[in-house]
Amino acid sequence: MKVFYASSADAESDKTKSENSWESVSLIIPYLKRHSLRLAFGFLTLIAVDVFQLIIPRVIKRAVDDLQRGVATPSGLLEYGGAIVLLALLIASMRYFWRILLLGFSRILETGIRDRMFSHILTLDKAFYQRRTPGEIMALATNDLSSVQLATGMGLVASVDAIFMGISAIAFMAYIDPALTVIAVSPMPILAFFTRFLSGRLHRRFKKVQEQFSTMTEFARSTFSSIRLIKAYNQEPFQAKRFDGMGETYVRDNLRLAAIYGTLFPISGFIGNASMLLVLFFGGRMAIHGSITAGDFVAFINYLFLMTWPMMALGWVADLFQRGITSLWRIQTLLQEKPNLHAPAADLDCPSAPIVQGSISVSDLSFSFHDQPSPILKDIRLEIRPGLFLGIVGRTGAGKTTLCHLLGRLYPVEDGKIFFDGMDVNCLPLATVRGAIAYVPQDVILFSDTIAFNITMGKPEATQEEIEAAAKAAAIHDEIIAMKNGYETRIGERGIKLSGGQRQRLAIARALLLDRPIIIIDDGLSAVDMETEHAIVRSIAGYLKGRTCIIVSHRVAPLADANEIVVMEHGRIVAMGTHEELLDRSTFYATIYRQQTDMSRG
Repeated sequence: MKVFYASSADAESDKTKSENSWESVSLIIPYLKRHSLRLAFGFLTLIAVDVFQLIIPRVIKRAVDDLQRGVATPSGLLEYGGAIVLLALLIASMRYFWRILLLGFSRILETGIRDRMFSHILTLDKAFYQRRTPGEIMALATNDLSSVQLATGMGLVASVDAIFMGISAIAFMAYIDPALTVIAVSPMPILAFFTRFLSGRLHRRFKKVQEQFSTMTEFARSTFSSIRLIKAYNQEPFQAKRFDGMGETYVRDNLRLAAIYGTLFPISGFIGNASMLLVLFFGGRMAIHGSITAGDFVAFINYLFLMTWPMMALGWVADLFQRGITSLWRIQTLLQEKPNLHAPAADLDCPSAPIVQGSISVSDLSFSFHDQPSPILKDIRLEIRPGLFLGIVGRTGAGKTTLCHLLGRLYPVEDGKIFFDGMDVNCLPLATVRGAIAYVPQDVILFSDTIAFNITMGKPEATQEEIEAAAKAAAIHDEIIAMKNGYETRIGERGIKLSGGQRQRLAIARALLLDRPIIIIDDGLSAVDMETEHAIVRSIAGYLKGRTCIIVSHRVAPLADANEIVVMEHGRIVAMGTHEELLDRSTFYATIYRQQTDMSRG
């Protein structure tokens, strides 16, 4: 199994191909099939509304003809009025049903795609999140998805309604007088030309608007999540100015988009009014000369009014569909993202046993990112027996965190490089490997919820006794119970109400509670003093007796009790042994230890 990354040129090529096609429509086809019965009834009620609307001019024609011939009676006119009222009631009831069925489908589709997006995003690995910002993803799940919903809701309804009503109205008009019908529809090719001409520009400009919206969303998110730093550096005016500049660009792009609307809709209205003018002139003359009756003339005008809506709807529907197809393509590019880490191939002879012992073997492991020519890790060899307490030390940039990420299966590795309980990681499902590891990263992630929720995130069924035992092992229990609401204290966004050390110890308590065979703590106690770190490390070692524990630290002294310590420098392991052995054999290790202990005494 080789590690590879798609080049940016290939990605751009794929995007261009998708953008220039309607392949993204395939995303909604399964929903159309699944809800075909609902859609069929919805369109039947929609067409029923159009049929009833088409009957009303015929009723009016008869009433006008009776008046013209002088045979109209009050009871007869009352019957005609009653028929129109009945048709209006039927139209209202059918309109209610098609709105429930068809617009309801667009909401079902919206929910389905949103759920699919969310589930898919959860499967993507770290490389994806280094390329795509949270703001961009949020824009796709809100603004873009709303455009898809409008296109598959009112856009689909308006297109079917316009096509059926337009064809039917022309048919009824042709039944009254074919020549007058040709005159009435003669301006329509002009509308078709302008609609096609402007639709491409509509697509490009709307795409630009959506991309700018993503940029603004990400900027706002990053600003609010870093608000304390911004205030500390007095950068509020600067950030506001930058956001204002983005807003001006967004408004400018929207105005350019509105310029197309401002062209398309007036043209549609002008064509409709031009048709009405032609009918009034030529149809009026025909009625005066007796070629058609007054009732036919009135009915013809009514049918022309009914046909004006489809003519006007062409521009609106084109807008909705262009917005929808652009947003659907943007969503498709997200759903086409593939994780670099894959499940084992079906044809591989892989064991299915879980990881229970916690032994780890690393053999000749080298690793580099696709955009960095020099490797971050070089020829790493490690044998970690079950229950070993391993410490890893080294300067910043030595490769300690990258090694932890690889052990935690956050990046792909080649076959035969990392083994858990003697099993190649590439033969094990990701869930199996990650389910055996309790990982505490450098950057602590906490949720805006209670302390209890944050500790039990990986084990929601944990009892209060288990929660408190984990908190005591992480030396945070006493501080929790000193708070007003204890374990039910809400800690704010990313734990803003807690100190850095409290956040780190809370994350460690969360990992300890999982009770997994392997625990990895990647510099998770950097925010506490050396004495507290030393005490916590000893407490953790006792709490995890019999389990494999890997602790990364910049400070040497707290790892003095480790069974074995690995010293890393420039991506390599330069020394390995117990604390006492390294003091004697490793000048680098001894120098760091003396410097840190002297600083702590000072």
